Amino acid sequence: MSNQISLNVAPRAQTGRSASRRLRKVNQIPAILYGKHTSPEKLALDAPELTRLLKAVGGRSLIIELVRKDKPEKALSFLQEVQRDPITDRFVHVDLREVKADEKFEIRVPVQIVGEAHGVKQQNGVLEVATHQVRIRCLPKDLPEAIALDVSELKVGETIKVGQLKAAAGVEFRDPVGLPVVSCVEVAAEEVTETAAAATPAAGAAAPAAAAPAAGDKKAAAPAAAAPAKK
Repeated sequence: MSNQISLNVAPRAQTGRSASRRLRKVNQIPAILYGKHTSPEKLALDAPELTRLLKAVGGRSLIIELVRKDKPEKALSFLQEVQRDPITDRFVHVDLREVKADEKFEIRVPVQIVGEAHGVKQQNGVLEVATHQVRIRCLPKDLPEAIALDVSELKVGETIKVGQLKAAAGVEFRDPVGLPVVSCVEVAAEEVTETAAAATPAAGAAAPAAAAPAAGDKKAAAPAAAAPAKK
């Protein structure tokens, strides 16, 4: 299976916040493996190894083979959630979801945009991605790393929806067929208005300067009109 990577894990008996803190102090991360046919299993994994795994995954959807010393068989899983401390960015907890080699499962996979849209190159449009991940159902051996979406022919005003995506063999989409994935849209009218409005003050600023001499001319002409009255 090409879309597979290994991760060493170990069982952990102790639970709770104190036990989790002790694990993190020795560079271990508490984890839970959720199984479809078994109860959740508490595990521990090495923080540096998790870092290397996440770099190798790089946002792709991959099957993770769990290697453990206490069991000869290797469980298959995928990363469901990686929790980090919002301040230190250190790993806090990992959730893994077990899958079976002969059973289909559901997972969200990333959408990979390929090419440059015709509407962007030729019509001054803007590409808007509405859905960055789509839900699929497949066997572990058929799991794609991502769903490639070629937008080369996409014109302004057009949208590609889930129902138009091309699925690989053994893969079925589970999101509504009408769910928008990516669109090519016109530049917003507000942006055009703002551009025009930015030039308006400069044109208006010259008007008072031009009007000032005219106002001064009227003041100068008033005494000349009053002069004949002195006779």
